[in-house]
Amino acid sequence: MGTLRYSANMSADGYTVDTEGKFDWAMPSDEVHAFINEMEADVTTYVLGRDMYRTMVFWETYQDQQGASPVYAQFADLWRRADKFVASSTLPQKAVTSQRTRIVRDLRPADLRRIADERPGVTSVGGPTLAAEAIRQGLVDDYRLIVFPEVVGGGRPALPPGARLGLCLTDIRAFSDGCVYLRYAPR
Repeated sequence: MGTLRYSANMSADGYTVDTEGKFDWAMPSDEVHAFINEMEADVTTYVLGRDMYRTMVFWETYQDQQGASPVYAQFADLWRRADKFVASSTLPQKAVTSQRTRIVRDLRPADLRRIADERPGVTSVGGPTLAAEAIRQGLVDDYRLIVFPEVVGGGRPALPPGARLGLCLTDIRAFSDGCVYLRYAPR
């Protein structure tokens, strides 16, 4: 049985993007990004929605740039090593530009669980919209949230409205920039 993980960067009031769809307030410092790299090192498979894929595919072609932090190159390597499933009924095949990637046209929560169980390592479900029903159904094994010290007043919630979860805090860490990492497991 594999591990299904949900990770999110979120505002202090619980949103992954603000009301304009922006997340520039959630750009991690080098310290936080290095921690994210450690956290993602055991991920062998990403399952992403269309929008999250469009955001993350940047890492497929990332090249070291003069003066860029080495943590970026490290994350790009992690991204390229992992298999990727993109859940979308509308994304054209030609829009998939990353290696080790395939589109799944009709992904249900039970499919997420099956993918996690059939693959080695950790399967990370990316994006609160895609993860919502799996969270509601209690299919997620590991929650990793990085809370940024920003209040954005609305947007896309990191956790699905109406969901009731009994969680147990298994790890916490504070960073010098005011971010806080929270790890939870289902009770």
